[in-house]
Amino acid sequence: MSTNPTTSFQAHDQRFSAILGTSPTIELLAENEKYPFAHEAGVFFPDTNKLYITSNRCIGPEKQQKVHITCVDLSKEPVTNEEISTEIPMANGGINYGRDHVLFCAQGSMTQPSGLYRMSTAAPHKAELSKGEFFGQQFNSVNDVVVHTDGSIWFTDPIYGSEQGYRPPPSLPNQVYRWHPDTGNIRAMADGFGRPNGICFSPDEKTVYITDTDRVHGDGTVDDQRVSSIYAFDVSTYHGEPFLTNQRLFAMADNGIPDGIKCDLEGNVYSGCGDGINVWSPGGVLLGRILIDGGVANFCFGRNGEVFALNEHRLWRVQLGEGVKGALLGL
Repeated sequence: MSTNPTTSFQAHDQRFSAILGTSPTIELLAENEKYPFAHEAGVFFPDTNKLYITSNRCIGPEKQQKVHITCVDLSKEPVTNEEISTEIPMANGGINYGRDHVLFCAQGSMTQPSGLYRMSTAAPHKAELSKGEFFGQQFNSVNDVVVHTDGSIWFTDPIYGSEQGYRPPPSLPNQVYRWHPDTGNIRAMADGFGRPNGICFSPDEKTVYITDTDRVHGDGTVDDQRVSSIYAFDVSTYHGEPFLTNQRLFAMADNGIPDGIKCDLEGNVYSGCGDGINVWSPGGVLLGRILIDGGVANFCFGRNGEVFALNEHRLWRVQLGEGVKGALLGL
């Protein structure tokens, strides 16, 4: 276990020991005191051993808000960071898209649309807008994304961009969408959220988990009476099309908000929260916490129990039991 006093592991259920393994560790991989480079995305490519991450909002030289995209080369010791220059406006969440592309959520700007951008992992990292509107209406500020094995793309669209001053007033509700690039079909799949944020599928893709981070608004206002929770939905089929049914409260984050969310192959649910990464069983029981001072907005799995935790100015590597494998890549 890490000897750093700001990091540790806390068990709430005996099942957490199987996840931790015999000798869990937390290691600081990289640090950047100039700006919070490790905030969102967390997209790992095993073939190249590289990790793509997005920063928190920064102020550019002309006082405009911007987000940096960084490629972390994990094969080097110490790891190296390369800032990527792209035209993706205010990048946030992301996911592997084929062997050599990242699908980024672009929150947009006053002049550029919010939507989904496809970026090449090869230099010069060409990026192109894949989807930037809902039947002519602009998205609010697309936040997080996941890809189904049928090729459809599911993503959340809260109103943070408008609240934080870099997007126009919202023209759509806080919703979750499904877009299929092959057919061009796009649908609103779930509504009624305060601020829909993280999204992931269970390993069998029969359940969708969506975080609602309404407790913290984009202007920094915190309201403890608003939800800070994870909701589970069944993926049902009617008339040959998917619907989200049986919405239920899966878990509430008691510290901060549940931001990024992932599953392991056993169906356990991990979410970045105000105290680090919280882990729940598939039945919604809090198993334990990976405690990192300052919290974790997002994270991703590497190989054999490896987790890369994004902690704003710091990037950490957490080593859990080698049998733990992320559902997204199955590693």
